[in-house]
Amino acid sequence: MSKNYVIGFPRIGEQRELKKVLEEFWSNKCSFEKVEVVAKELKQRHWSYQQKAGIDFVSSNDFSFYDNVLDTCVLLNAIPKRFKDLENEELYFSMARGNKNSVAMEMTKWFNTNYHYIVPELSLEDEYKLNASKIINEYKEAKEFGLKTKINIIGPLTFLGLSKRVDNGDVYELHSKILPIYKELLEEISKLDESLTVQIDEPILVKDNDVKVLSLIKPTYDLLANVSSNIDIIVTTYFEHSNEASKILVNTPIYALGLDFLYGQKNFEILDEISKSGKKLVAGVVDGRNIWKNNIQNSLELLSKISKHINKEDLIISSSCSLLHTPYTLKYEEKMKSEIKSWLSYACEKLDELNLITKVFFEGVNSLNENEQNAYNDNIESNHNRLNSEIIHDKSVQQRVDNFTKLERDGKYEERIKLQKEILGYEDLATTTIGSFPQTPEVRKSRRYFKKSEISKEQYEKDMKQYIDDCIAFQEECGIEVLVHGEPERNDMVEYFGEQLKGYGFSQNGWVQSYGSRCVKPPFIYGDISRPKAITVDWITYAQSKTDKIMKGMLTGPVTILNWSFVRDDKTRSEVSKQIAVALSDEIEDLQKEGIKIIQVDEAAFKEGYPLRTENIKEYENWATRDFKICVSTAKKQTQIHTHMCYSEFNDIIKTIEDMDADVISIETARSGNELLKIFKEVGYKQEVGPGVYDIHSPRVPSVEELKKQIELLLEVLPKEQLWINPDCGLKTRKWEEVKPSLTNMVEAVKQIRKDYE
Repeated sequence: MSKNYVIGFPRIGEQRELKKVLEEFWSNKCSFEKVEVVAKELKQRHWSYQQKAGIDFVSSNDFSFYDNVLDTCVLLNAIPKRFKDLENEELYFSMARGNKNSVAMEMTKWFNTNYHYIVPELSLEDEYKLNASKIINEYKEAKEFGLKTKINIIGPLTFLGLSKRVDNGDVYELHSKILPIYKELLEEISKLDESLTVQIDEPILVKDNDVKVLSLIKPTYDLLANVSSNIDIIVTTYFEHSNEASKILVNTPIYALGLDFLYGQKNFEILDEISKSGKKLVAGVVDGRNIWKNNIQNSLELLSKISKHINKEDLIISSSCSLLHTPYTLKYEEKMKSEIKSWLSYACEKLDELNLITKVFFEGVNSLNENEQNAYNDNIESNHNRLNSEIIHDKSVQQRVDNFTKLERDGKYEERIKLQKEILGYEDLATTTIGSFPQTPEVRKSRRYFKKSEISKEQYEKDMKQYIDDCIAFQEECGIEVLVHGEPERNDMVEYFGEQLKGYGFSQNGWVQSYGSRCVKPPFIYGDISRPKAITVDWITYAQSKTDKIMKGMLTGPVTILNWSFVRDDKTRSEVSKQIAVALSDEIEDLQKEGIKIIQVDEAAFKEGYPLRTENIKEYENWATRDFKICVSTAKKQTQIHTHMCYSEFNDIIKTIEDMDADVISIETARSGNELLKIFKEVGYKQEVGPGVYDIHSPRVPSVEELKKQIELLLEVLPKEQLWINPDCGLKTRKWEEVKPSLTNMVEAVKQIRKDYE
């Protein structure tokens, strides 16, 4: 009897091996064969760890060279026209990253996580056909390794729901075209073994789906679950409840449902119907999205509650979602304070927790061997210690936050912008960048050596200031009007701030995949948050002293710091966010005192934090908007507040953006054309806007003509008086040889446009 289950596993490698070899390949320093060798080693290691931890259901096809949704595009031959002449890895990576002739496919956030997926581009004229080689080969690879895996695939409803129609139709109109390909895929899979398990991920079903989508569930799974008698299909959802869909799925021939009982507590409401149907339940009770050690006693209580409705023999214990969203292993965390480390659990540790919970739940505590009994006792002790630790609670912080009354800045926008334009004197179509410049090997090396105490503070600051000087010189030379200091001192836009705040913890190796080879190392919030000293003031004021042009102060906003951190689970997210906002309001006050006239408070992850269910959105918007306004509440009327947002569909949140009351918002629009911008015109948005005019996630250098065309498209939507011109996002991950010509071309395009409008 199989009793436990992992929905998916991290794929980047415990030392980011996949990242490193991919970037070697993209730099033409190795062949793709080397990438494949590393990938094979990683897959085998990942399977081995899960097997040794006693996991019954281990996945194949949860691995990817870039993204599983992109893999599904290749699986279905959903290839945009501009890439049709390419093959193999050139095709695959061009779709993800673009090439010299074609822009990359759009990228956006995977539900409310910080993982990005490639957005499929579909049209009625597409000719879908099966390419199952990756799935088939990976299953066989695991078999050769000695492991029989479940096969993970992204379901047809989720694939469609995450796609866009380039011919402006409804994505679900294509259901009848892609469903036969899924049927054919299962027919091919059925030939692989006498009995197989296929996990079909349908997380789109946790959203508020209309009748049209719900009506497709039964015909889809009536068909797919009847393809072959030797395949057990498990439909998994996560991140929320999926009750409307579950009520339908229990009446199809699928083998089991996978439900998240940590982030979708309303899934309890469907348990009796699952029980009546006789289906298995894969119960997600080990957190796949956070890094806190599982409280085994709480998990056992949760499972006991579930087992009042579901027979134990029909219950399989699981992670709440893929462990892709957590770091790989605590093994390399050698510098972390032992007390804090004892509270944490990464992906590999979660495997052991899952196995321990399974054994205690099904066989009792007395079944544990000595090592397991010690682990069980350690779990109880560490959770008790965390609850009562003195380093978590700070009464002075709690009192200050409770009594904070300055909830928004002085003056209406119309009054502020008039004053700001008089003082700042910038032209229409003012040029700027989003903040960061390329993090060169030299910068990273200097920062790394300083952290290891291998160079002095004086040498480190000299290196950083030299880089800042070079950034300023380049910006002045190419004609950018509002400058940034380049952020060489920052390892990451959230981690850097977290390092300066009390109540934050950090890892050496807590890397999580964001997209492709891009990894982030989120800090974690374990205690009450305060700002012991200024964070950015010295660097920004140094940069301002080196130029007569305006230098932007650069901060990460409270909601983004929250959303891109692993957050303590003993307080509500709104309480933690408010603590961060109050701390950052002091930073804005200090920057102003030093003469900084423009301050950008990035809320790149504002949209990402949105609940997946409409019923929960208002509460989030209320406290998220409150905390942005608290953060900037110390800004004077003449201080111009900018903000930046990533990969957002703004149609449904435009009123909330207005409520944030920033003076200027910059947004990513280059991959999605001009569609995102139209909503600003439709609602009569008054504030100034900086839509990205080129995609920084691609190594392409846009020409002057291409940029002029993009700016002209912007001018069809908003007047020049309201527009700023900037790249899509920060330039940290790009190379100087791409950045310099791109920005030079951007400034030249603005000059020519201005001349045309004289």
